[in-house]
Amino acid sequence: MTDQPDSRSKWRLRGVRVVRSGELDINTAQTPGMNRAAAITHARAGAEKLWAGTVVIHAKAKTGAHHHGAVESVIYVVSGRARMKWGDRLEFTAEAGPGDFIYVPPFVPHQEINASDTEPLSCVLVRSGQEPVVVNLDIPAVEPNPEEVHWVDNLHALPNAG
Repeated sequence: MTDQPDSRSKWRLRGVRVVRSGELDINTAQTPGMNRAAAITHARAGAEKLWAGTVVIHAKAKTGAHHHGAVESVIYVVSGRARMKWGDRLEFTAEAGPGDFIYVPPFVPHQEINASDTEPLSCVLVRSGQEPVVVNLDIPAVEPNPEEVHWVDNLHALPNAG
């Protein structure tokens, strides 16, 4: 296989991009108690359908109830302990630790919480869109004792599950 000059020059500037850890963009929408930094965006890497970056949630910090419209989100926990609450009254909860992934479907009301009182929670966040969609929700009757959910996919169903 020989390199064709047109093909080689095409991919040189439109191929793989590496964004170094020191090159993340901190000029993103911020939430009190959280620090976000963008890595993969249209402006930085030419991405058209994805946004990716990091988020550090301070000890004891949590977001308000919100959703991200039609955007899907994936959170990878690097270090610390994440607690997620979701539902119309934030009536469900689950925790994730280092190496775990969290999937948040479109329009799902949720709240991110650092489950530690002393350690920061560090995550990688990937979204299916470029727009920073955050719809804040006023949920007056938040469930005080949310049900703990152990998510199981169709391949790994719990015994006696319906």
